Amino acid sequence: MIILLKKITALLIVPVLLLSMTSKKTVDFSGEWKLNETKSDMGQYAPIVPLRIKAEQKADALVITKTSPGMDGSGEVTASETLTFDGKQVETSIVPGNSKRKASAKWSDDGQTLTITYILMLDFNGQMTEIKGTETWALSSDGKTLTTTNSSSSSFGDNTYKGVYEK
Repeated sequence: MIILLKKITALLIVPVLLLSMTSKKTVDFSGEWKLNETKSDMGQYAPIVPLRIKAEQKADALVITKTSPGMDGSGEVTASETLTFDGKQVETSIVPGNSKRKASAKWSDDGQTLTITYILMLDFNGQMTEIKGTETWALSSDGKTLTTTNSSSSSFGDNTYKGVYEK
């Protein structure tokens, strides 16, 4: 009877242990983040890198609001999108003109970084330009610094910038 009890217990415990080892704990990007220009490496993108990012993380999605300098150098532009964690592509209208952004988000295997894959269709006075890229989000261990690394490719060439944001 004791041997049978041990076997039943083992059959019940093993699946629970395996499940707990395979479930990942993802970081939480929620918060209001402000660009630290001295720690960032923005290169030629300095005039358009988001100055502030507001993120609201839910169980199944990340709501992102970015505030950037306006394209003409005056004022600011705010853009929002909601990216689900199921990998589905979301389309968002953006400034200028009829510009659109299609994006999807995917967690790393360890749940510590989020990679956003996107295609921008920018409308410059009726002339459409396609930009393909990835944006990777990583959080510092103390949760006070968000680093975004953006790599893109278009007819303008290949470009990369890094934004360092603090709460």
